[in-house]
Amino acid sequence: MGGGGRGMRVVRDEAQLAARLEEAQEKRSPHSATPLCSWKISSAAKHIEVQILADEHGNLLHLYERRLLRAAAAPEVVEVAPAANLPQNVREGLCAAAVQIARTANYRNACTVEFLYDVDSQNWYFIEVNPRVQVEHTVTEMVTGWTSCVRRY
Repeated sequence: MGGGGRGMRVVRDEAQLAARLEEAQEKRSPHSATPLCSWKISSAAKHIEVQILADEHGNLLHLYERRLLRAAAAPEVVEVAPAANLPQNVREGLCAAAVQIARTANYRNACTVEFLYDVDSQNWYFIEVNPRVQVEHTVTEMVTGWTSCVRRY
């Protein structure tokens, strides 16, 4: 049932959850300000990102999605844009969610909204927003032609 660094544990059965949480609490420093976090684990997960561009006039658009792949036995990250084998309804849902997140936050600039997509269940989960220019932005720009496929919201 192993863990990993920093006290992480995998819980595969709901009945184990309470015991694992108690174990984690016991191992924490009494002065720790770090909260306990949990993530859904999927054996068939894809890391999907959506690039957002927004300005101070309320214009907001996405440049569709891309998938991050880690090269086997290497530290490199491979970008695939658009994400291969992604159902159209999932693609549209991810892009719409990324737009909604940026709009709700009143975001102004380029950012990347990251999601985890579970292939088996076809559910997706929000991970984080990276409010900075990432090297992967150029991949999306090259694939989309930058201005030819943007959509205003």
